[in-house]
Amino acid sequence: MSRDICVHTWPCSYYLELEKRWVPGKLSLTSLSLKFTTDKTGEILVNFPLSSIIEIKKETSHFIFSSVTILEKDHIKHWFSSLQPNRNVVFNIIEHFWRELLLSQPGTALEESSSPMTRGKELTELMACSQKRLEDTARVLHHQGEQLDSIARGLDKMESDLDMADRLLTELESPSWWPFGSKLWKMPSEAKPRGGASVATSKALGKEGIVVSIPAVISQRTESHVKPGRLTVLVSGLEIHDSDSSLMHRFEREDVDDIKVHTPYEISIRQRFIGKPDIAYRLISAKMPEVIPILEVQFSKKMELLEDTLTLGRARTSFPAEKGYSVWHAASGLMDRTVPREPSSGSQESRPLQLQTSETFISEGDAQELRQILRKLKGLALDAETELERQDEALDGIATAVDRTTLTINKHNRRMKKLT
Repeated sequence: MSRDICVHTWPCSYYLELEKRWVPGKLSLTSLSLKFTTDKTGEILVNFPLSSIIEIKKETSHFIFSSVTILEKDHIKHWFSSLQPNRNVVFNIIEHFWRELLLSQPGTALEESSSPMTRGKELTELMACSQKRLEDTARVLHHQGEQLDSIARGLDKMESDLDMADRLLTELESPSWWPFGSKLWKMPSEAKPRGGASVATSKALGKEGIVVSIPAVISQRTESHVKPGRLTVLVSGLEIHDSDSSLMHRFEREDVDDIKVHTPYEISIRQRFIGKPDIAYRLISAKMPEVIPILEVQFSKKMELLEDTLTLGRARTSFPAEKGYSVWHAASGLMDRTVPREPSSGSQESRPLQLQTSETFISEGDAQELRQILRKLKGLALDAETELERQDEALDGIATAVDRTTLTINKHNRRMKKLT
């Protein structure tokens, strides 16, 4: 069973060189291959890996039909025309996945297709992927903890400023026949460090942390116009940039209303408005399976896994499609589908997993590497648990400080109204 999943499908026509005619059908893109299937008979006329592509171009056939041409290593040229929704959309998405495959670990796809992967290697890759995701989560927690510490420091400085305001109000509330107060002469020297501390606090609160940034193909409102760009996940929100690194839009964390996962490689982000159109972006990226678990950490209540992706995730894992089904679980299963593996025979699937003398499933080197990864995972998990407990305590302290500050501000407002 092939573990490569479909990213997108477009209606188009393919040019048959031998018969000198165009054949209508559908062009299907996966993370590792391209395939063309005819509408009339369902026959697969073209099926080749992305790693065999030499060149992708926009051309015109017979000076009339706009087409996308793909040249393979054996100098076979494929012509695709009548592309829907348009040529630019198909070209940008195919080129993105082709480029990302080439920029990823060189030769990986070819090596895996030529030699079968051992069980130990598969387990090592899965554990390494889990370690990377846990590291990303720990990075999010670290930046979140820094922001909470900055907020706590800001509240401490605010309480100090409110103490100063209390002393000044007390001076103003003194009887008119006692015009001078001993604290009034100390006011300038005491107020100066407060201002400096306030500036420092504002800088600390404005600190930004980038969690991950990936290349993506971006469309807004309609799928007919796409452009290459970049998605950046920040601690405080999301940013979408074009190919020139110019900011197209920034979603603050609280402004994101929903994130829909259409496929493991495609998501849409939306911010709703009353009385004007919503702001919505659709993003496709070969690196999206790495970002989906991070998005669930930050936007767990706003993530929606659509039925097609849920089915794919359920086919790979044994998790039920319940209301509480986690995008993390689905993405974890789907990540393993992005790399082709040697299919196992029916006899191997039916018998229980056991150590055999004729075949060593896990070598000593793989076992040692797995032990090292497990130790790192255990350390990361314990650190994350400690940080979460610390942040819970910090949140409780912040909530108490906010309530106390609110009461003090209200009291000062009442005193100032009496003075006017």
